[in-house]
Amino acid sequence: MFSFTSMDPDGSEQDPETKKYSSVCVGREEDIKKSERMTAVVHDREVVIFYHRGEYHAMDIRCYHSGGPLHLGEIEEFDGRPCIVCPWHKYKITLATGEGLYQSINPKDPSAKPKWCSKGIKQRIHTVTVDNGNIYVTLSNEPFKCDSDFYATGVFKVIQSSS
Repeated sequence: MFSFTSMDPDGSEQDPETKKYSSVCVGREEDIKKSERMTAVVHDREVVIFYHRGEYHAMDIRCYHSGGPLHLGEIEEFDGRPCIVCPWHKYKITLATGEGLYQSINPKDPSAKPKWCSKGIKQRIHTVTVDNGNIYVTLSNEPFKCDSDFYATGVFKVIQSSS
């Protein structure tokens, strides 16, 4: 069995699995603050980065439900939590955690008011850091399977490569 490694700038070897989770510079802070969002490819995974109310958030670019383009959605507040609303089917995904939100009502209580509930984490969230005006994204290496992983493959890519 062969193991492939790449070299870091300092000449040390880095195994491919570790490299997949290394930070990638995706742009400049002043650019995303103007546009409030940007798209990027990080280690062959398409992500969308949002700047909302002074915080950065990154997630898979395709909606977990049906692959809708989240970079084209609107950010709205639901139950006090900022969410991206998928433009295709209006699914609501929290920016901070990737939870899918929905409204529920008790059908046995005619006076009940709808309340916001969580479907759990559906959209993979990635880490955003800022260093010296540069924005970096580090892919999530959380071991759980996330629904949005299905649409993070090459078949569903939306960002055209320059090659």
